[in-house]
Amino acid sequence: MRNQDTIAAIATGTTNAGISIIRISGENAFSVADSLFVSKRGKKKLAEQKSHTMHYGMIMEKETPVDEALVSVMRAPNTYTAENIVEINCHGGMIVTKKILELVLSSGARLAEPGEFTKRAFLNGRIDLSQAEAVIDLIHASNEQAVKNSVRQLNGNLCRKIKEIRDGVLRDTAFIEAALDDPEHISLDGFTDTLYEHTKENLEEIGTLLTHAENGKIIKEGIRTVILGKPNAGKSTLMNVLVGEERAIVTDIPGTTRDTLEELIQLKGIVLRVIDTAGIRETYDTVEKIGVEKAKAAAEDADFVIYVADASRSLDENDEAVISMIREKKAVVLLNKSDLTMQVTKEELEEKTGKQVFLISAKEEQGMDAFADAVEKMFYQGLIDKKEDVFITNLRHKEALLEAQASLQKVMESLELMMPEDFYSIDLMNAYQALGEIIGEAVDEDLVDTIFREFCMGK
Repeated sequence: MRNQDTIAAIATGTTNAGISIIRISGENAFSVADSLFVSKRGKKKLAEQKSHTMHYGMIMEKETPVDEALVSVMRAPNTYTAENIVEINCHGGMIVTKKILELVLSSGARLAEPGEFTKRAFLNGRIDLSQAEAVIDLIHASNEQAVKNSVRQLNGNLCRKIKEIRDGVLRDTAFIEAALDDPEHISLDGFTDTLYEHTKENLEEIGTLLTHAENGKIIKEGIRTVILGKPNAGKSTLMNVLVGEERAIVTDIPGTTRDTLEELIQLKGIVLRVIDTAGIRETYDTVEKIGVEKAKAAAEDADFVIYVADASRSLDENDEAVISMIREKKAVVLLNKSDLTMQVTKEELEEKTGKQVFLISAKEEQGMDAFADAVEKMFYQGLIDKKEDVFITNLRHKEALLEAQASLQKVMESLELMMPEDFYSIDLMNAYQALGEIIGEAVDEDLVDTIFREFCMGK
């Protein structure tokens, strides 16, 4: 019954602003709004107005004006929730906004739960579950590529691809079941070859989606990046340049950085979760030693390492320690302080590390463009195809795809072993169910509630 209630919430930020929007959705949205709204001429009823129109007037508490407002009227089913919707656009002070919401609630609506407007869009069939999840991804997107991927998913790109695979799986299952029920009229002769080709194609489609899942994680969460180097190599100066402000303490005293410092930055549209670390060296200072251990642990977990070497000092055992740490990692080397007399050459470091080396001066902010271009090429041209239709960014989707993949691989194994046909249909249906979890056609109510609880209020 709660899904049939008329609900309301503040749809804009809960802070003072130019305007605020109170959204009302449900069967009684118009009558609730009419109990508060008086048009400029005093005769207009919102319930009688055409859909997708806006009306000027006053929000009233009995005979007392509360605020002037523009009120939007949108009729089901052509709305965000597929229900009647009214949106009250008022002045953005939080006192007046909350007052209007209180009046709406006292007139017959109840306060919406987090994500309940989008949940109703899903329950009413306007969007599937993957599109609903794209809404929250779009709200939390931290970079342009994340926005584009969320919009593609919101437009149904993932849904269409999943439905295409599911439809094929269902057709094959239905044919097998029909043949088993009516073998006199429907023959399975030669169908195993057809099923083999169909299943192979479906596994390739799922495999492509899973291959791009790691790229989707990079788009959504950013690249976990660690800056490594010996003390006083210029790591903290580089961090400040990347962030664009003085976040890390910079001094000429080696070992100034004792702990890790994490910042979110954008480089050529790529989000880097950059961690500045303590300089790598042998030390008897207890606090610094803890910092060095944390730096090594961060490097172990990193997706990408930036090794900052000091061009003004010869390589030593501390540099060798860093080089050994990055040998198996995706990494670049920045030969810093290249504006000073150089004791280390680019060629020497390239030979020792096997990585790309860039001459920079973090202090003078020189050489950073070439480094940024290399990072963009390393991830977007190497790992991420910007033209890719859709990337899997949701762990729930990835797990469902893995389950479907495993079931279809069992179908292939059964075909190779020439097992009875009912073995095929069992695994085909398991794959069909797993794929249905992505778009919400095979999920339980508890999972749906959990997903929408992650949304903000009013969305």
